[in-house]
Amino acid sequence: MTEGIGLAVIGCGTIGRIRAVLAREYSGVDWLGLCDVHEPTAKQLAVDTQADFVTTDAAELLARGEVTAVIVATDEREHVDPIMQSVAYGFPMFIEKPLATDPVESAAVLEAIESRGIDAVIGYTQRFRRRFLTVKQRIRDGQLGEVTSVVTRALMNRMVVEATLSKADDRTNLTPMVVSGTHSLDMSMWLMEGKEPVEVYARSVDKVLGSWDTFDATFGLFTMDDGTLFSMNISWALPVVWPGAVYGLEIGIVGTKGVIDIEDTHRDVIVASEVPQPAGYRSRGFEAPADRHVDFIGSYPPGDLSDGLLWGPMREETATWFNRLAAGVATPHATAAEGHRNLLLTMAMDYSARLGRPVSLPADPEELRRGLLPRDERNQ
Repeated sequence: MTEGIGLAVIGCGTIGRIRAVLAREYSGVDWLGLCDVHEPTAKQLAVDTQADFVTTDAAELLARGEVTAVIVATDEREHVDPIMQSVAYGFPMFIEKPLATDPVESAAVLEAIESRGIDAVIGYTQRFRRRFLTVKQRIRDGQLGEVTSVVTRALMNRMVVEATLSKADDRTNLTPMVVSGTHSLDMSMWLMEGKEPVEVYARSVDKVLGSWDTFDATFGLFTMDDGTLFSMNISWALPVVWPGAVYGLEIGIVGTKGVIDIEDTHRDVIVASEVPQPAGYRSRGFEAPADRHVDFIGSYPPGDLSDGLLWGPMREETATWFNRLAAGVATPHATAAEGHRNLLLTMAMDYSARLGRPVSLPADPEELRRGLLPRDERNQ
């Protein structure tokens, strides 16, 4: 048990803002400090959350004696430094995925976290949707018998690509699987708990998004250690006017005694209006390139606003983490080890697609790093 949480939020963009606002609603957070390299963003969030401290220097924030826990919510490529700085203090952490976008750096970060015995979790928000928690329990209860095959399909609005990649000078490893498919891969691996992948064979296509130095889609087939087959397919090249604010996910799980079919496409509540709908993917400095007049309500992964408050899986995920810190309760958060595993699996799919042949698993981080470099760098 802890007396109160002194929370440091590093990264005050879209997701950092959501977490910080939710922190102010939680009575167990006694102190809130914020950091963002973009000073106006940090200062505005400090005003909105009545933060106790605000800075543009993560080291200055982490050195504060009030800090007892950290949320790392910077851009994907900027996670390593604040994580390692937090590890030095031994703070428990909530880290937006991934640990790193480089597989070798991810392995080093994981080793640092585990060597210090730090409780670090990764932001895989969809684990906190009621339907997935219920499915997880049904599988635990043996209602499917032994799982023999899993099929996963994710379709995503192209705005995710434009918002994410437009901010990146180096787009190496910013692919549909590494950036976004990791969420549906994590969900499938979580539902198949205990099964280990031993091989993956994947293919990719880049007819639409090649100019962004990424793929349109990647389809892959994993073979697990017990022979179970797992088909993982994603496209994030759908038009910006596609009604899904971000994504639509379908998962089929077949076992020896039953089947579960999950349709998480959010097509059960549809709004069509002459008034433009919310942009879908939200990110600092990103302007939607076109109006959307049809919206699948609920397809924005963090949740939805009502009367100024966010409702949905990100609220559940954040509040449950605070309970984990304050009361030591067991939670379904992804561990740092699972986050690292997910990164290597998504990169192994990209590596297989590049090679045009199956890749044995577990993959070696050094081999993935070399194999996924741009061609001109690989030849140096």
